[in-house]
Amino acid sequence: MHTEVAGLFDLKGKVAVVTGGARNLGFDAASILAAAGCDVAITSRDRARAAAAAEDLGARYGVDALAIDLDQTVLADVERCARAVTEWKGRADILVNNAGGGYGASPGNLFQRDPGDCARLIELNLTGALYCCREFGRGMAERGAGKIINIASIAGLVGRDRRIYERSAMKSQPVDYAAAKAGVIGMTRDLAAFLGPMGVYVNAISPGGFARNLASTFVRDYSDRTPLGRMGRDGIDLKGAILFLASPASDYITGHNLVVDGGFTIWQ
Repeated sequence: MHTEVAGLFDLKGKVAVVTGGARNLGFDAASILAAAGCDVAITSRDRARAAAAAEDLGARYGVDALAIDLDQTVLADVERCARAVTEWKGRADILVNNAGGGYGASPGNLFQRDPGDCARLIELNLTGALYCCREFGRGMAERGAGKIINIASIAGLVGRDRRIYERSAMKSQPVDYAAAKAGVIGMTRDLAAFLGPMGVYVNAISPGGFARNLASTFVRDYSDRTPLGRMGRDGIDLKGAILFLASPASDYITGHNLVVDGGFTIWQ
């Protein structure tokens, strides 16, 4: 590879924090950052799971990796996490706000959903991400440099046809999830405006559906609604977007929401 290209994506010596980085898309993010040379801190509510992921990354890529248990809905816990990273490496250069996901056993149907599940899901996906931006962004602003990547979702961009969930007897996406992820996109844009003058970049990635533990009928129906004819692939399809937004290759981009969905959101 030519040095001009390598230099655009070289992250050697950088320190990255990936929340929810022990599995799935979070582990993919941590993996590509480690492959590019970052030392990586992995957070999870399950410390044993974070420790296993950190050990794997350290052995595979020869970088330093730290495991931290974190409940990002608790501000004091996020403050503790930020202190732990500072004590470990002195700073965080990159934050990938990935932790989140579904919450609650109640149905996805808004009229049947437990209000407590709605509130907790928004707290997990939006409020917790805001807390992480606050605490890690503070240090970045003080140093005048840093990159924040918030993992949003196409759920924040388009409404869902719940019939494809019903045909596969699956729990449908709750409206509160769409509300939270739309909030992440809005937060990203305004946080970019706030932190840009301080030298800190803030962008989002909105993934589409990834084929993971899903009914074959759902995968078929979802893929049929996607121009590229398939769902996302773990271990492959998110890594390039993460590396791009974390690296010097994106040094004139902030406040952007990069949609990684095989075209799903354009073909409706």
